[in-house]
Amino acid sequence: MPRTNNAPASRRRRKKIMKMAKGYWGSRGKVYTVAKHSVEKGLQYAYRDRKAKKRTFRRLWIVRINAAARMNGTTYSKLMSGLHKKGVDINRKVLANLAVENPEAFAEIVKFVSA
Repeated sequence: MPRTNNAPASRRRRKKIMKMAKGYWGSRGKVYTVAKHSVEKGLQYAYRDRKAKKRTFRRLWIVRINAAARMNGTTYSKLMSGLHKKGVDINRKVLANLAVENPEAFAEIVKFVSA
């Protein structure tokens, strides 16, 4: 039986990796085997950091809400507890945005929760 190597599929696979490695430094962007390792590692980092991004933003929002809450005479935990008890369903992203861009509205929310 003759030997086959399926050249079109192999070429397509290699071109895909090399295209993803475009812009990498030195042999990482030129040599297929090195580029393959770099691209695979880069994809692992991308997957991991998509998850980590959500955590870091949530931490940032909590810090901003806490700072604004303390300026209005309460703490983050008391504010969130009060919002929960009053049945106000507003997420941390929106609260943090209000705290930064519209402090008057944030102060009104704090007053409503503490009353």
